[in-house]
Amino acid sequence: MTSRIAVLAIDASDVRRVADFWLAALDWKVVEEDEGIISIGPADGPGFGIDVIPVPEAKTSKNRLHLDLRADGLPVEAEIERLLGLGATRADVGQAPDASWTVLADVEGNEFCVLGRTVDEAAAG
Repeated sequence: MTSRIAVLAIDASDVRRVADFWLAALDWKVVEEDEGIISIGPADGPGFGIDVIPVPEAKTSKNRLHLDLRADGLPVEAEIERLLGLGATRADVGQAPDASWTVLADVEGNEFCVLGRTVDEAAAG
């Protein structure tokens, strides 16, 4: 047997604000709230989840681990605009100007990427 990834933890100064961003971005639901930690996951059942955990300090440098998202049901540019409307910002982590992905940051500056092909385009090869 091997290990399986169950949860990705995101540290946050404002747990509710960060959780609300990711709930809207991923169309997920709150799975559990306990001791200040908000656990979120897919609305359609069990699977990989995110725990948003309170910390006293602000983010100070580039993430060493990040999420890569694929647009699902929208063109990539429309998904980027939707995420920006939710409070994401564009981020520069040194990516090439012609990168096939777009780097954004959530409401507390945690970087993530929107990949250049949608779910359907990636499935088609």
